[in-house]
Amino acid sequence: MSEKQGPSVWEGFKTFLMRGNVIDLAVAVVIGAAFTNIVNSVVKGVINPLVGAIGTQNLDSYRSCLKGPCEVAADGTVTSGVTILWGSVLGATLSFVITAAVVYFIMVLPMSKYLARQEARRKARESTHEVIEVTELEVLKEIRDALLAQRGSGQDQQR
Repeated sequence: MSEKQGPSVWEGFKTFLMRGNVIDLAVAVVIGAAFTNIVNSVVKGVINPLVGAIGTQNLDSYRSCLKGPCEVAADGTVTSGVTILWGSVLGATLSFVITAAVVYFIMVLPMSKYLARQEARRKARESTHEVIEVTELEVLKEIRDALLAQRGSGQDQQR
């Protein structure tokens, strides 16, 4: 029973790990996890106090009673009724928007500007190279025309 077998599971796993996008994804996850602490600090230290100026600093305490009577224990758990915890959704949404904004303005926007400058420089070098090639071609044509003109005028004088 000698059947052809494809690559082993181990070889497939090694190939998967060696792809560049897997490494990029791993780096992104690690940076994202570290970045979460920064975002949570901004929400806790800046956003919550701003919201607290209007209401309470703890967004999790914002809730609505869907089916009453709603009773909430001192620790925040709902003992009776059905409540919608829209404050925690709002807090998570604010964290996401802040994270997306910081990533965009600190990482994505500068990188796209950098890549655009690199592309503009590359195109400028290519256009300069094309101009030089065209100029050399024109010079060679002028030399050829001058040689032909000299040859033609030299033959006219000999006759």
